[in-house]
Amino acid sequence: MDLEVSRSLTIPAAELGWRFSRSSGPGGQHVNTTDSRVELSWNIGESQVLTDDRRRMLLERLGKRLVDGVLTVASSERRSQLRNREAALEKLANLVREGLAPPGPKRRATKPTKGSQRRRLESKGQRSATKAQRRRPTAD
Repeated sequence: MDLEVSRSLTIPAAELGWRFSRSSGPGGQHVNTTDSRVELSWNIGESQVLTDDRRRMLLERLGKRLVDGVLTVASSERRSQLRNREAALEKLANLVREGLAPPGPKRRATKPTKGSQRRRLESKGQRSATKAQRRRPTAD
């Protein structure tokens, strides 16, 4: 089943790698017998559906999550393997969407207002006075 990330990007099922293992989540005795935990992997470095610009952007933005250019997500929240597969697909799609999203507007540097400066200095003065009252009186 192909994963549709956006209108312009669909990851073919052939590029997705699945691994299943026993989940440590809810399920009682059933959890000891079924492989309901799901790991979904996608090799960004070798993907055929990405342009060079998109590949570079994803490798740069998701770099901390990648191991040798492979993005892996795991899901074990649900009891059934099918639901965990769906959750893993959604997690992967969200990560790729975030990685390809255009950057937000740059921050415009502004100066603090006169009122905020005055309030900050007044609160510092109050804290200073409170701490001065806690000190031992001098011997004078």
